[in-house]
Amino acid sequence: MDQHLSSLPFMKMHGLGNDFVVVDRRGGAGPVTPALARALADRHRGVGFDQLAVIEDTDVLTLTFFNADGSASAACGNATRCIAAREMEASGLNDLSIVITGHTTLSATRTESASGEKLTAVNMGAPLTDWQHIPLSEKVDTLSLPIQGNPTATGMGNPHCTFFVEDVSAIDLEAQGAAMEHHPLFPQRTNVQFAQVIGPDHIRMRVWERGAGITLASGSSSCATTVAAARRGLTGRTVRIDLDGGTLNIDWREDGVWMSGPTAHVFDGVLTPAFLASL
Repeated sequence: MDQHLSSLPFMKMHGLGNDFVVVDRRGGAGPVTPALARALADRHRGVGFDQLAVIEDTDVLTLTFFNADGSASAACGNATRCIAAREMEASGLNDLSIVITGHTTLSATRTESASGEKLTAVNMGAPLTDWQHIPLSEKVDTLSLPIQGNPTATGMGNPHCTFFVEDVSAIDLEAQGAAMEHHPLFPQRTNVQFAQVIGPDHIRMRVWERGAGITLASGSSSCATTVAAARRGLTGRTVRIDLDGGTLNIDWREDGVWMSGPTAHVFDGVLTPAFLASL
């Protein structure tokens, strides 16, 4: 074990129940490996999370993400919002730029709901709708994939497959999500959403995340579903998304897809030398 990892501080955060472990390497911690990510993700023997977010030791705020299975992810909207909220509160800033390793530079801002609830908004960037950029394994119509149910494919730094259904509660999310994650049309696997359109600005959605499974919420999935619904003419470009864990507000603007919602910093902890030595 690297001497820098004889102990390791971390933070536990969540956005609408979509939960994260955050490791801040700016304090001098060594590299975070896929093996460490998998061990931390174990909800019985580790800490438990949907995604692991690493704040890299760089001059600008730079994030790297791992899924619960140890695989890399190029985007995680709710984790980005959680970290941005903490950084802005600590610095007193109302706006922030964040570099997402392997994806792009995102901007975040502090805002409030009509009731005065503190919210954090992140611009997740422009959606990708070309089959090569999502990416898909072959040239197809991304608006209506040649898959039963005719889902829509969207890239938000990670691939998404959105099914529009009449009753999202009737979906066997575990079975259908797991099967679709590994569909051969998605060479990098895919996040899977099942969305029920309630109205022109309102969607009920459930999510299966690649490398993690069923999640209570997903920021990038909410963005992808809004883009897919607007492209299909089912909704406008400003949509309320009701997830199992709560509500996100999505606004697809000219400068990108903005996502806003609440965040929570639950606790701080330190991984013990014994735990780290067991990896």
